[in-house]
Parts: sequence; C-alpha cells; structure tokens
Amino acid sequence: MERQFLRIERFIGRENVELLKRKKVALIGLGAVGGFTLDALARSAIGSFTIVDFDIISETNINRQILALHSTMGRKKTEVAKERILDINPEASVTALDVFAEEGKYDEIFSGADIIIDAIDSLGPKISLLESAYRSGIQVISSMGAALRRDPSLIRVADLYDSWGCPLARSVRSGLRKRGIGRGIDVVFSPEKVDFKYIPPEEDDEIDFDDKILRRGRKRVMLGSLPTVTAIFGETLAHLALTKLLPKDTLRGDAEWNPKT
Repeated sequence: MERQFLRIERFIGRENVELLKRKKVALIGLGAVGGFTLDALARSAIGSFTIVDFDIISETNINRQILALHSTMGRKKTEVAKERILDINPEASVTALDVFAEEGKYDEIFSGADIIIDAIDSLGPKISLLESAYRSGIQVISSMGAALRRDPSLIRVADLYDSWGCPLARSVRSGLRKRGIGRGIDVVFSPEKVDFKYIPPEEDDEIDFDDKILRRGRKRVMLGSLPTVTAIFGETLAHLALTKLLPKDTLRGDAEWNPKT
C-alpha cells in the first residue's frame, strides 16, 4: 500500500496525498458519469466515500457504465461500487446508501463530506439536491447533460451561471434561480448542439426536451450516449473535485506558447 499512490505523490507531493487520504467525498449517482468519477477518485487516494444510488445494473448500462458487466447485472450499483473502491484501495472507508436522494436523506448523505458531487440525471431531484448542498455550505459540483454528445473536445468546466448551450444546464439554472440560489456551483457541461433526430420519435412527441432528464416517477427516456463522452465527463468531474480538495493551483496547468500562432 505504501507504493500504490507513489506516482501521484511524485507529482503533487506526499503532503497532498496525505491530505487526500483525509478527505471525504459524497457522490450521488453511479451511472455512466458517476461511475468513472468514482473510479478516478478511488485511484487518487481519496480516503472516505459516501456513495448514493437506488438503481440496479441492467444490460443497457454495459455500453457506457464502468460498473456494468455481464457478471454484475441485476446487482445494486452501490454494492458493486463499494466492492470496486475497496478493491482499488482496501484502506478506504465506504458508506453505501441504496436510497433515492431526496429531502429527509440529505443530512445522512452530506454528513462529514468535504465535497458533494452530483452525477444524477433527473431534473427535479437534481435541482433539489443542488439547492440543499449549496445551502449546507459544503462545496458542490455537478455534471450536466452528457447524452447525445459526440465530441469530447467540447466538454467544459464553468460556474453553472456561466455555462451555455446545454438544455439541462439551462433548466437547472432556471430552477435554482427561482429558489434563490446564485453563483458558486461549478459544472461539467458541453455546449455541443443536440441533434434531435437521435431522440426516439414516439418519446420526443410527448416530452419537452428541457424535461428530457425526467423527474422521479415519470417514464424515463432512453437517450443515446457514447462511452467515450460519458467517461470523459466523469473523469473531468473527478479532476474538478481534486482541484477543489487540494490547495489552490496544485493542479493548475499552463499551455506552452505555440510559435505557429
């Protein structure tokens, strides 16, 4: 175990690795984005996790979710995720909550967390979670829509109120504004234009796109997605979390000057 995080230590220093070992992350949503976020953070020496998801793994998850394998189909995502974390880092502490993230559960979910990561795909619960996390005073970051995107080079990080081109971000922003929530939530998003021809016609007729990421209890729309794009959303979300857990500018990079420009 002393050598497991050696390459990270040689990059950011032993004191920062020890700092990450003392940090606790609350991650809500273990799907296409959240699974890769979880994996990256477990490999980055994060010492404690609260993981939240009420779903089970199905066959249609296999194309893009790191937790989804033929051997894990039918199992709870939280159960599989906990096993994966401990297989990566046996010294980690993991609290697995097989619950729907909603009012009445937030105190337990947020307890002791240094950062809250939202990777859920339901609009109403997403807005409620972000509002509660914001009011708790704990750092919170969030993933916006990754489905129907094809170009990973367009993925961006910004404050929610500075994001553009993402219908889900627009809806979340509108919902939070009505609740009096302002700036301070950084998000991973893509401004890539969504091609509506990839939304099943029979579903497109009955649901407005801004509500395409459905509220709990309504029929879910199966949107197309690529494993490459959703994985990069998840890895970017994990990196964003690390930048907020480490001292300022620890992970800041500067591009070299390009003489051709």
